[in-house]
Amino acid sequence: MVRFSLTTGLRKANVTGLEWSQVDLARRAAWIHPDQAKAKKAIGIPLNTDAVLVLRRWEGRHRERVFAYPRRDEKGVLEWSPITKAGGRAWRNALQRAGIEHFRWHDLRHTWASWHVQPGTPLHVLQELGGWSDFAMVKKYAHLAQEHLAEHAARIEFGIRGVPHISRHIDSTDKKKAAT
Repeated sequence: MVRFSLTTGLRKANVTGLEWSQVDLARRAAWIHPDQAKAKKAIGIPLNTDAVLVLRRWEGRHRERVFAYPRRDEKGVLEWSPITKAGGRAWRNALQRAGIEHFRWHDLRHTWASWHVQPGTPLHVLQELGGWSDFAMVKKYAHLAQEHLAEHAARIEFGIRGVPHISRHIDSTDKKKAAT
């Protein structure tokens, strides 16, 4: 479930409540119904290869829910029950084994968003992927990717070389660098 959260950015409730009827592996898509979404708008989830691989591992366990755990019923028969909550004891134990402190399930969503912004996913695309209705929520990740600003800053770098006293300074700095 952690891997799926990291590949989709879905909220905890959307992961634990995900049903097979909301997944189309052939089209590599899933969707969250409006009544399941925080913003009350449907969310289309494109499934990348990692997300598809996670889902393939869970196929066939439970007829309705994607994520389920094995347990024995009162007669000792093994059955699969839906996972209805995440972030409980198993989560805390896993964090402890990994030596991770002060990390909430929701931090997986922040990690997912950061991983998108750092290589250049546009913020308006991230907003749609994450199902945020308010752009302000997405902007808090903008500081993680300054590379997209470099292209815009470079637009004036050649114009300033035409100013005589600046171009002399630039030329002398370049000569000093070349000599060392």
